[in-house]
Amino acid sequence: MTQRLALVTGGEGGIGTEICRQLAAQGRRIVTTCLDPEQENIEQWAQNLRDEGIEADWVVCNVADYSACEAMAEDVRKRFGEVDILVNVAGITRDGFLHKMENEQWRSVIDINLSGAFNVTRQFVAGMRERGFGRVVNISSVNGQTGQFGQTNYSAAKAGLHGFTMALAKEGAPKGVTANTVSPGYVKTSMTAAMPDKVREAIVGQIPAGDMGEPADIARAVRFLCADEAGYINGANLPVNGALFCSF
Repeated sequence: MTQRLALVTGGEGGIGTEICRQLAAQGRRIVTTCLDPEQENIEQWAQNLRDEGIEADWVVCNVADYSACEAMAEDVRKRFGEVDILVNVAGITRDGFLHKMENEQWRSVIDINLSGAFNVTRQFVAGMRERGFGRVVNISSVNGQTGQFGQTNYSAAKAGLHGFTMALAKEGAPKGVTANTVSPGYVKTSMTAAMPDKVREAIVGQIPAGDMGEPADIARAVRFLCADEAGYINGANLPVNGALFCSF
């Protein structure tokens, strides 16, 4: 299999790191984005993956800033080459009921979770089309399908992300470029570990599978969609949620 370059935004998180591992196992070279290298301890993250035998590196980028994404893309091309695989993982939450939500809470979530996918994808999709190959996977959420209390901003961004995916899939299909969405349910990460026990137990009680997922469950879905052989899967939303939400 051709060793293609995969860019994973926000790859240093729990789910992002597993995605990097799975793509590396598929023979991909890995680059991730970070916002603050020191705060995120990104060089140690990369070294940990290198110690596992994974060819991993990083670039600085604020995905909410279009100009920063332009500069990042140029840096990636100069240092690593052309990006054939893009996984948009970077995202935040700023929860609050809508009647109490501040404009900054709304804007920051939309800017990073939704506009960030445009800002980054825009830099690479033309090259994918020219080369006749590309894989774009956008990480959405079950809450983008069902909505969630206190998450009008997050649910709107994640729902919009799949609309973005479907339109991009139609545009890219004639040129060998696929765009798909993976919508995780609740996953065992530092974020869910920080939940009060009663909240976490109530969530697990709603999941037919009886437990939260592992980051690797999400990463394996991403790996499947990024395979060279996955060219006829395009515009799909793959739910990975333990049957918490099933759609036709």
